Amino acid sequence: MAKPTPRLLDVIGSKYLTPNMCRVTLGGAGLNDFPIDQESAYIKLMFPQGEDARPLVRTYTVSVQRDDEIDVDFALHEAEGPASMWARNAQVGDQVLVGGPGPKKLINNDADWFLLVGDMTALPAITVNLAQLPADARGHAVLEVTTEADQQSLKKPDNVEIHWVVNNHPNADNSPLLDCVKSLTWLEGQPAVWTACEFHSMRVLRQYFKVERDVPKTHLYVSSYWKVDSTEDQHKVVKRDDAQTADQ
Repeated sequence: MAKPTPRLLDVIGSKYLTPNMCRVTLGGAGLNDFPIDQESAYIKLMFPQGEDARPLVRTYTVSVQRDDEIDVDFALHEAEGPASMWARNAQVGDQVLVGGPGPKKLINNDADWFLLVGDMTALPAITVNLAQLPADARGHAVLEVTTEADQQSLKKPDNVEIHWVVNNHPNADNSPLLDCVKSLTWLEGQPAVWTACEFHSMRVLRQYFKVERDVPKTHLYVSSYWKVDSTEDQHKVVKRDDAQTADQ
C-alpha cells in the first residue's frame, strides 16, 4: 500500500495544557480527506531544511480529532528539538507538512485487567487508550511527568487507578517508571500491558514484563518514543537494532 501523500495543514490555535505540554490544533483544506477515527494514530511532522536537504521528520500522536481539526500534544524538554521548538512558537496561520496517519497502537481490550505505563511523550496515546477502555475495566496507569503541575485530569474507568511519577531529569541510569510498576499489586487474571517511554526505561520495563511477569506477546505492547541525549534519527537507528536483538 502506498504511503499517503503528505498534506499541508494550518495552525488553528495553540495552548499549554500544563507547563511542559503544549497542544497545537491543526486544520485547513489539507485536512479534508483525513481519515476519521484516528485518535492515537501517529503522524509525521516535516520541517524543511533548505532546498538540497531532506526535511527533518518527527513523529507525534493524534490526541483529539474533530470533524475539521486535529490536536497534537508536544512534551517540552529542557533540550528542545525542532518539533517542540516549533510547537512552542506556533502562531495561527503557520503551516506544517504532515505525513500519515499511521496505524493506531491500542491496548488489547481482551483482558482481565490493564496496565498502561509511559512518560509525557506517551501521555497523548495513553489518554486515548484510557478513554476507550470498557467502563468496567480495572487496573493501573503509571505516568511519568516533569513536574507535579504537569499532571492532567484524564477520562478513565472508575477502577483504573492513576499513579503519577515526577521525574525532573530523566537519565539512562534509573527508571522511576519501573520502580513504581514493581510496587504495584499484580492483579489476578490475564493482564494487558501497554508501555511507551524513553529507550532505557523501555528496555528494563520490557525485561520485567516479558521475563519476570511472563506477559504474552498478544497482550504486550512495548515501545520507546525517544532516547535521552539522542536525536530522533539517532534513536530510530538504536531502536531498530534493539528490536532485531530482542526478537532473536
